[in-house]
Amino acid sequence: MRLKGSHHLRQWLVLATLSATPIVVEEIRADDSSPGLRTHEVSLLRLLEKVSDDCTVEINETGTKLRYKPGVLIGGKHLVHDCGLSRSIGYFLEPLILLGLFGKKPLSIRLKVMIIVDDTLKKKKEREKLQHNAFLAGITNDSKDPSVDTFRTTTLHMLKRFGVPLEGLELKIESRGAPPLGGGEVVLGVPIVPNTLSAAHWIDEGMIKSIRGVTFSTRVSPQIGNRMIYAARGVFNCFIPDVHIFTDHRSGPPGGRSPGYGISLVAETTSGCLISADTTVSYPKADEMEEFEDSDEKPDLMPPEDVGVQVASVLLGEIEQGGVVDSTHQGINGSSEIQDCQHGMLYMGLLFLLCALCPPDVSKVRVGKLTPYGIETLRNIRDFLGVKFVIKPDPATDTVILKCVGSGMKNLSRKVS
Repeated sequence: MRLKGSHHLRQWLVLATLSATPIVVEEIRADDSSPGLRTHEVSLLRLLEKVSDDCTVEINETGTKLRYKPGVLIGGKHLVHDCGLSRSIGYFLEPLILLGLFGKKPLSIRLKVMIIVDDTLKKKKEREKLQHNAFLAGITNDSKDPSVDTFRTTTLHMLKRFGVPLEGLELKIESRGAPPLGGGEVVLGVPIVPNTLSAAHWIDEGMIKSIRGVTFSTRVSPQIGNRMIYAARGVFNCFIPDVHIFTDHRSGPPGGRSPGYGISLVAETTSGCLISADTTVSYPKADEMEEFEDSDEKPDLMPPEDVGVQVASVLLGEIEQGGVVDSTHQGINGSSEIQDCQHGMLYMGLLFLLCALCPPDVSKVRVGKLTPYGIETLRNIRDFLGVKFVIKPDPATDTVILKCVGSGMKNLSRKVS
């Protein structure tokens, strides 16, 4: 299959791997001032090679043309991947969750970054903590990709709706890392599906019954977490009394190498739906500091009170939008993808992909308003898996109901005992 551009590259790679379809992607940012694949996209290709057998990746000299021949998904335990610092760990988690379900063996992988350390380190104690002249510098929370907290509290629970076994499904946050230097590390465990997923009939949104959440803070005052909680509760207390937000303050090595803080919130409904929203506040990366070059001072971070109010308002907006999942898992936040993966959070349309991978039975889900990117996601599913969705607006709730007959994807890679 021949494709052009880079807006849906991550989605194309996942669909190509699951459907065993070789692809050729041309004109990857050909007209950009910095043409070709980005660092995080090359890292994703290396990750696909790591979890597959007989996978072939060919990139031309300028990086504007990619030839990808998928192999057999094998999964495996005790894998380690270098995620780099250009994108957070969340960018790699979503493809791993989908691909891990159809592997030969259950997947257990540690995501982090290994950076060679200069021998001129002056602090002896710090040098003794580093192993093999490397330190860990992954980014667990940023403003571009879903946070690891959202994956742990919302995404993994959504998989249960599609018959994914609970045993072995986990995401452990061993250390946190904020941009620009990161320092975070997570361990992801994904079980294999015995045969196929289960079709889902998921249209009952229910009513909001409780709100849970967690704040994180690294290399800043522990009081920042409490200030975010106080501000967020001030918004929610007008609507619902059952609000519990926990704090996760980390210092030293578990707190990474950059100061930052943020909050992840989840609203649970009476029908078991989970609606999430999160954000992270940190200093910009080196490539984002151009506008501050003329100033000797670092840009001011958003006050914790404003962060709490902002995320609480975003969560209320997600609830108002409707649907059984939030926009993170609908994959309808398309404006950021159009901006060439530079700003805003990007999602692959996990809900739609799971429905398309189900057995040849009817899956029915309710989501919020579709955007052009959401429609493009459905087109990619049609091209790779041959699955067509029936879209029916529901004027009464201002939502959209989507129905499809699954592709019948079976885990043919699994080890037969």
